[in-house]
Amino acid sequence: MEESERDKEEEEEIRSWGVGTDGKLGTTRLEDEQLPQLLLDLPSSFFSVGPICLLACGGAHVLALTTNGKLVTWGRGTSGQLGHGDMVSILKPKHVKSLENTGCLFTCGDGSFGQLGHGDCNSHCFPLKVSYFDSKHVDQIACGMRHSLVLMKGDTVYGFGSGKRGQLGMDNIISISLPQATVGLEGVEIVSIDVNGDHSAALSGDGHLYTWGRGFGSTSDVHCPRHLPSSLCFIQVALGWNHMLVLTGGGEVFMLGGNHHGVLGDPQKGSLVKHLCAWLHGLEEESRGEALVKVQGLDGSKVVQIAAGAEHSALVTENRVIKTWG
Repeated sequence: MEESERDKEEEEEIRSWGVGTDGKLGTTRLEDEQLPQLLLDLPSSFFSVGPICLLACGGAHVLALTTNGKLVTWGRGTSGQLGHGDMVSILKPKHVKSLENTGCLFTCGDGSFGQLGHGDCNSHCFPLKVSYFDSKHVDQIACGMRHSLVLMKGDTVYGFGSGKRGQLGMDNIISISLPQATVGLEGVEIVSIDVNGDHSAALSGDGHLYTWGRGFGSTSDVHCPRHLPSSLCFIQVALGWNHMLVLTGGGEVFMLGGNHHGVLGDPQKGSLVKHLCAWLHGLEEESRGEALVKVQGLDGSKVVQIAAGAEHSALVTENRVIKTWG
């Protein structure tokens, strides 16, 4: 049994690369890394919480969820976002021991805009239960720069925090510190939500995409969820600060905005396939609308997962190949 557990520990690998600000790479160093680095010198307590099944990256910190429902964090902690009871950055993964495994929603970190959902604008350096959802079943959570979204079982989307750019999906709301239902998704079966910066998005069970918040490119802000009329069926959405990726059921990836962040592959070798998004302004003139651009350079491989950072993008193909650009 001990030998089997040791084998699992040896198989557990986490690699990181990019900017090393505040130790967010978890390498125990502050240096930037151009190539993927294996996280070494992990504490023995790291493996005792179970294998990592999900990672979430903030601006300069990382949260890792284990199969046992435990939370591990590292990186910038100056706003209390690591949940260890202090406001200190740490260079290696550390288990958040104060978090109860109760199935309730907890938040911590910067609360300046009410984005923690506690009815005030206070910051917290340890996980605090969001009492509004005590008797409710939370399916998903998504945190932006100044706002948060919560998807409930039963399809309702709640928002709290800053709504200045329309990212809460509530017209004429500058900011709120208690959860409130997003307007415009009534009767729609929402199965997935995503946020980044001042953008928000949701996917329905039948593959329709809804977005709201700060406009992409030269488009205006949208204060209520707006449906993208499209013949495409979307199964994943990933938002960056100035761009959006969407994955279709056929394994194709399209990008909206962020042209200055680069495009995967060489666009000179093939024409860019554009899918008009006149919905952004309610316009019918293609010259004035934003367009979904099909990501090139995939050599016929189907994509199974997408991710977007502030100014970069990544995807995983069916052959487990990781491709990045930005």
